[in-house]
Amino acid sequence: MAAVDTVIGMSVVIAGGHGRVALLVSRILADRGESVLGIIRRPEQADAVRAAGAQHLVSDLATATVEQLAQCLTGARAVLFAAGAGLGDAPGRPAPVDHDAIIAIADAAERSGVRRFVMLSAMGADPARNYPADPLVETFLRARGRADENLLARETLETTVVRPAWFRDGPATGNVHLTAHTGPGEITRADVAAVLAALLTAASTTPRVLELTSGTTPIAEAVAPLVRSLPAAG
Repeated sequence: MAAVDTVIGMSVVIAGGHGRVALLVSRILADRGESVLGIIRRPEQADAVRAAGAQHLVSDLATATVEQLAQCLTGARAVLFAAGAGLGDAPGRPAPVDHDAIIAIADAAERSGVRRFVMLSAMGADPARNYPADPLVETFLRARGRADENLLARETLETTVVRPAWFRDGPATGNVHLTAHTGPGEITRADVAAVLAALLTAASTTPRVLELTSGTTPIAEAVAPLVRSLPAAG
């Protein structure tokens, strides 16, 4: 792991900081005055992260240790996991970033005292459902579903799992359908990013697993009823 920028005072850490949704989230948060750290895999991705208003740190999430990740999270108030390898080439063998890295960064968050954890998952990532016939899709969704369950079981983390529908390109509409069960659909990456940015400012939500599609409700109105304030410590 190698720090490329001088990393100071991070309020939000984004794992998978070079992803298209992650870059959009970074820009939204930076424009609001948040300090953002994007964890990236390759040094050549740094320019895009800086252009989005975030600092960066180079680390391969597939191999980073919990101790190394905990150093990245020191002082942060929230973590967004937005990394993903997608479909691999070996049914039954998910890529480490689609399961093991999620568990490792959750362990690191607990070790660093970070409570707020927002997980960018995938619609259909539910171990109890019937999966598509494609074994690679099944492998990916099962891995993500197991990781989601692990996160949700952690009492020390205030986790919200977001399972968006099929991504599409296009400008933000500002209107979504965000609830425990939306049914199938699609949504622009820009709208996903806006929802994630809004959720990262909330201490917690109920329900803790949210499906997300395009819709007719303004994002602020869709998020507000789901926000749950935490009791004050002590």
